[in-house]
Amino acid sequence: MVIRRSRAIVGTAIAKKRSKYVPPLALAASLAALAGTHAAEPISPRRLIEIVDISGPAVSPDGERVAFRTEQASVERNTYDAVWYVQDIDADTPARRVGDGGVPLRTSAGLPLPASVAWSLDGRWIYYRALVAGRIDVWRASADGSGAEPVTRDPADVRAFVLGEDGKTLRYSVGATRDEVAAAEQSEYERGIRLDPSVPIGQGGLFRSGNIEGRLATQRLDVRGDGFARLPLLSEVPDQWKEIDPATGRTRMLAASEAPPSQGATVALPANMPAPWRQAHDAANDRIAVLTRVGHPGGMIRKPDVELSAWMGKDFRRHVRCQAEPCVGKAISGIQWRPHSDDVVYTVTEPMDAMAQSIFRWDVVTGEVLPVQRSRGLLNGGERYGVEDAGCGLSAEVSVCVAADANQPPRLERIDLETGERRVLFNPNMALASDVSAGIPVEQLRWTDADGRSFTGQFYAARTIGDRPPPLFIAYYYCPGFLRSGFGGEWPLASLAEHGIAALCINYGPFYFDAVERFNVGLSAVESAVDLLASSGQIDRAKVGMGELSFGTEVTLWTAFNSDLLAAASITGAVLSRSMYLHGTLKGEEFVSRARTIWQLGSPEETPQRWERIGIEFNLDKIRAPILMQVPEQEYVWLLDSAVPLMLDRKADVYVFPHAPHFKFQPRQLLAANERNLDWFRFWLQGYEDPHPAKIEQYEHWRVMKAAIDAGDGGTSAEAMPGGTDRH
Repeated sequence: MVIRRSRAIVGTAIAKKRSKYVPPLALAASLAALAGTHAAEPISPRRLIEIVDISGPAVSPDGERVAFRTEQASVERNTYDAVWYVQDIDADTPARRVGDGGVPLRTSAGLPLPASVAWSLDGRWIYYRALVAGRIDVWRASADGSGAEPVTRDPADVRAFVLGEDGKTLRYSVGATRDEVAAAEQSEYERGIRLDPSVPIGQGGLFRSGNIEGRLATQRLDVRGDGFARLPLLSEVPDQWKEIDPATGRTRMLAASEAPPSQGATVALPANMPAPWRQAHDAANDRIAVLTRVGHPGGMIRKPDVELSAWMGKDFRRHVRCQAEPCVGKAISGIQWRPHSDDVVYTVTEPMDAMAQSIFRWDVVTGEVLPVQRSRGLLNGGERYGVEDAGCGLSAEVSVCVAADANQPPRLERIDLETGERRVLFNPNMALASDVSAGIPVEQLRWTDADGRSFTGQFYAARTIGDRPPPLFIAYYYCPGFLRSGFGGEWPLASLAEHGIAALCINYGPFYFDAVERFNVGLSAVESAVDLLASSGQIDRAKVGMGELSFGTEVTLWTAFNSDLLAAASITGAVLSRSMYLHGTLKGEEFVSRARTIWQLGSPEETPQRWERIGIEFNLDKIRAPILMQVPEQEYVWLLDSAVPLMLDRKADVYVFPHAPHFKFQPRQLLAANERNLDWFRFWLQGYEDPHPAKIEQYEHWRVMKAAIDAGDGGTSAEAMPGGTDRH
């Protein structure tokens, strides 16, 4: 086994030709000053939940200002505060608050939609969609901070908008009105909901059971999509485009021929070329930059390499490829055109460098590639989940990015495209950054397993308690930027380390089509990491916990029934089960085909051996570690095949969170899940019980479970369950 370690270093520019090294002194100096005057506070789960996130940076037409949005959870009010700001890029003036961002819009999985803003041509206004008082309108805010107001006041929620080319009008699309949606929901409630492939029968309820765009709403499955993505009722109503004059409020309907192209629409390329993975259109100069996946997948779900190229001219017939060393064989993840130049600014997200991002620029005329900036973490538009999609704000001179890394929460930085000089513009999380760096600094790990596969992770060394090696918690999935509470948001890594439990987040390895191979890669990553850390005396291999969401849940359970590594586990969400398969078959061929492709499963009758190999409910007798299940209501039914037997056998404690989707996002639910995970692993790995009176019943349950597990005693009666008649 080979191990390489590197302490995280403040990102620096790469000196080459016109680029020169300029250290980010403003950030280093500010943190040093803060550390000298700031009394460190504990890194509690609540502090990690209430981080200020930044997203959507957009540079004004004159290149002098940047607009961006902040989003912060409030546990006290169980909501989020979103605020739009405008800041001068070159001046030392603070950011100006210009408008309320409303309730952040989310996907049906619970993830925030990327913030998006459009500048007026004269730079006086910014336009954005906002959910305020139960309605989604287009708002505009004065860039000088003098006020904000809704532009549209439509009876339907605005789906999309574009500013007119004349700079004086705004075009927006709507679907069914809010009253029509509510009436359709009520009609179904009174007349009954007919089950068809679009009805999400696996969730807790069918009537107004999902939190969609700020309200409890009835949902439908996206029958054209992949998996179990959900949509509001009447979402199939076609877009209806309208045009409004913001100055007068005068509105007119648009004919179909006047409707703008849909957002994200791709431009047609020559038919003989492979479909691009991503593209960026420079309409003013008739050229398109594209990323195309190439190479032999070798059993993996997607091709391993990325080719950067550009199509030039009105008919896009001239094709140039980036052939310089910095763009060949690199993990290129994003592309943008630099305004008023021939440069494509591209981002590399390096999987073997803990998802660190670097920025380069490629001159499509000369072929020259120059480095702009290299980071130890993220440098993008503020995305933590779809990091490959989020571009920075660009002007001809600078890139304005949201920077975040394992030791540094999100902050807004400007990066000079010529010199690479970095300067912090807006940093709302300085106190937390100082406390993390001073108290629980994060170390980047690289290692290989017995088969020579390489893995990376972020390691939080435990605060010293006693003279024995500390326990270890492992999250296996995805570890970009500032990790806070794992990818799933429910495992407070820094809090665990502060309380004496080392924490390791592992970036997932090669993602193979074959489910057994894919899960075994995860198991090998975990085993080799435990061997590494235990052999160096940094952790106690007899006290290892593990947990994560989604694919991380799958690997956690696979590890639980295919090894004796774990002393405790924690999951959220369901894995493929017989009930999920049954419900999914109502969707038809899309789900059946996906199950065969991703898990190599037919029905339990068609592929019984495969089900017995990977199905959790077929392997319950192999599980020795207690499992905490904190499951969203939309998915808990699919987990009951295994959850109920494990509860009866006193190996699982199960909580269901009402109205929660795949990713929990309500601040109070997140806090409850984080604090319970902290209690859970401290109980099983340290033997510690929090004396807070509100937790007495929790620990009574867990002590009953521990006694049964220690005695090797399982049961199937109500009396044997935690909380049954023997609980006292």
